[in-house]
Amino acid sequence: MSAFELAEEEEEQRKKRAPWGVIALVLLTGLALIRNGSGEFDVGPPQPESAAAADSRVADGTFAGAPQPLPYSVPDRIRIPAIQMDAPMMAVGLDAVGWVDAPPPEDPNLAGWFTGAVSPGEKGTAVVVGHVDNNQGPAVFYGLGALKKGNRVDVARKDGKTAVFEIYGIEVFEKNNFPGDRVYGSKGQAELRVITCGGGFSKQNGYAGNVVVFARLVEVR
Repeated sequence: MSAFELAEEEEEQRKKRAPWGVIALVLLTGLALIRNGSGEFDVGPPQPESAAAADSRVADGTFAGAPQPLPYSVPDRIRIPAIQMDAPMMAVGLDAVGWVDAPPPEDPNLAGWFTGAVSPGEKGTAVVVGHVDNNQGPAVFYGLGALKKGNRVDVARKDGKTAVFEIYGIEVFEKNNFPGDRVYGSKGQAELRVITCGGGFSKQNGYAGNVVVFARLVEVR
């Protein structure tokens, strides 16, 4: 693909992106439906420690020395070495009623990149979602709550580059009190959010919250 064609594709993707306020609302609604977990395992998914909350100075985008953001490119694979997670990625958008689609629950090792936001490595906040479990057992982001600050997330892209993100916070938020602006809003740099279900579980309502990983671009390979 030529540089001109890449520029055209990037511009087309930018036009498709919804305003952040809208994205925050629809993502909250859509992720509330990712509750296919059985909740019947001897040990539930790990939950973030209180000390893992995002530092406000970092969350405000004051990180110095970040690499230059990358141009648009479709992500291909996500790896989180600290929890031995390595999964292919698929694009997910909004379904017919305006909710964010999740990857098919029957495939436990599949993550979804929300195409209404930037691609991982671009300036702005990229969003990746996935199931914590399904009716057969743990799924792709089962171990997300065990991550620590300083752990890294690698996203391999179709352009051959790998965007490396460093985690600066892991938190659980109630789905009916989800801080959309804080989670999804742009910090002025290339950032990543990785989201799955978490918190308490009931058979009637599923998981009560979402585990959110906050990460920032620190390296390009």
